[in-house]
Amino acid sequence: MYKQIIRPLLFCLSAENAHKLIIGALRLVGCIPGSNWLMEKICTIKHPALEREVFGVKFKNPIGIAAGLDKNAEVYNEFSALGYGFVEVGTITPKGQPGNPRPRLFRLPKDKAIINRMGFNNHGMQNAIENLHKRRKGVVVGANIGKNSLTPIEEAPSDYLKLFRNLYQYVDYFVVNVSCPNVAKVTSLQNKQSVTEILEPLFEFRRGQSQYRPILLKISPDLDDASVDDMTDVMIETPLDGIVATNTTTSRAGLTTSAKSIEAIGNGGLSGAPLTKRAVEVVRRVHTRCQGRYPIIGVGGVMTVEDAKAMLDAGASLVQVYSGMIYNGPAFVRQICKQLIADHEAAKATATTEQKAE
Repeated sequence: MYKQIIRPLLFCLSAENAHKLIIGALRLVGCIPGSNWLMEKICTIKHPALEREVFGVKFKNPIGIAAGLDKNAEVYNEFSALGYGFVEVGTITPKGQPGNPRPRLFRLPKDKAIINRMGFNNHGMQNAIENLHKRRKGVVVGANIGKNSLTPIEEAPSDYLKLFRNLYQYVDYFVVNVSCPNVAKVTSLQNKQSVTEILEPLFEFRRGQSQYRPILLKISPDLDDASVDDMTDVMIETPLDGIVATNTTTSRAGLTTSAKSIEAIGNGGLSGAPLTKRAVEVVRRVHTRCQGRYPIIGVGGVMTVEDAKAMLDAGASLVQVYSGMIYNGPAFVRQICKQLIADHEAAKATATTEQKAE
């Protein structure tokens, strides 16, 4: 029904207006008493094989919503009720900001991809905190945090610390976003020195708290292998809890969409199917470099059930979707979870048969 009816109707609207419509509809549904409970009963698949405990947090399943869909922490309860194991809200900045000029969000249907140059548009930290007060029991929420566009690059650590301190009691984990290509100079922070300068104050604040909040670093797929290794080494050498791999890419290699159309769209980060191969490569490289001792959230180009399994096989502990949900609809998470359960049951049956044969 989604691909045949709903998606064609949504794709008649501009990408950003369609996004607003979806968020608005979910907010409206969430206002109806008992609606989240009912959605959860209908949509959520529960099975012991799906449950995970990663960086000390318990997840009902390993499939989550990536940052960018729920920028202002408005509908994380509804996404959870639809069956997602966790929701990463944001990117949140200390002060609200409008982001880049429109149009800034574009679909590439031929490539099953999206290009965005949103620019960390959000209502700011205080608005997110107000919304996070409404969290339902059992809903796992992460906060993706970034600097304000007007904050000088040398003052970026203060923005990240302000967000970390104020959001600390409201979320389950944090993702430090230094890899978004849509905010000027942010990606220049992806080096050992700059990342360490951002992370150290967060570690220091956390040491004084009674509750532990995991901190992860989100990295770009456009890093060369040596730089991916550097970011992994930061994780190994500091109290960083994990890596999120990857953000969107500035590459336009291998697209089916015409070069003229791509040129007309202009710059921005690309997500979706063209990113799949590189995102899995980065996950595998990080996993190998850290010898599987640290959690990785795999994100980027998870468009099919097989893509999700490839992420997990490459070493991801958890997987996030964004474009995959836009193109496949809200039932995408059910499809992935059903296959993971089927694979678990098949593996268990094989093991039982082998034991009997012995």
